[in-house]
Parts: sequence; structure tokens; C-alpha cells
Amino acid sequence: MTVHGYQYVVLRCVPRVEREEFLNVGLVLYSQGADFLEAAYRVDPARLRAFAPQLDLDDVDGALETICQVCRGVTGGGLPSLGALGRRFGWLSAPRSTVVQPGPVHGGLTADPASELRDLLERLVS
Repeated sequence: MTVHGYQYVVLRCVPRVEREEFLNVGLVLYSQGADFLEAAYRVDPARLRAFAPQLDLDDVDGALETICQVCRGVTGGGLPSLGALGRRFGWLSAPRSTVVQPGPVHGGLTADPASELRDLLERLVS
């Protein structure tokens, strides 16, 4: 069994950037050795509405789906053409002031990046 290093960021919904309050809504996991870049998310509409009643949930879903498209290498329609997985992860993990923001980059080791993504999603986004 081959073990690969990986990096990940937790995706945060930050309805009011100036308050710096957030809820975890997804993850992006990148493993160069496994040639893997994927995002997963889970939005709980009731929880987000309780947290930020003014929040447009369609905007949040749209931002998260855009992140998934960048992971898959989709281009055009306003999406960046970034090429290699590492460049895409770098772009996705860069700090930004938007309603969906990446947290700090963390790392680990895994033999199965897809399974690790699911496990991290279960632990960190609920």
C-alpha cells in the first residue's frame, strides 16, 4: 500500500467578512503523489439560515460548485484556466474576502485520498 502526502483546506461560509464568523461547509483535498484534487461540501440550509438569515443560499451553493468545477479542471464561463492540479489547489487555497473562503492549509498522509476527503468532511463539516 502506497501512502501519499496530502494538503487540505476547510471551506468556510463567512456571511459578514468584517465579523470573521464562519461555519465550515466543505473541503478541498490535494495529493500530488496520488494525482488527486477534489472538493466536497455539505450545506445545512437550516443551520446557515439560523446563523445568517440574510444569506443567499444559492450564492453559497454556486460558490461551492465553482470550487468543484475548478478541481475538475473545467474552464470557460469565467473560470480560470490553471492547468496542473497543484496550481489549481494553490488558487483555491489562496486567502480571499468572499462568502466562501478557504481556511489555513493542513496536511497529512493517506493511502486513499478520496476516503480521506470523506472522513475529513464527516469530522470537520457537520
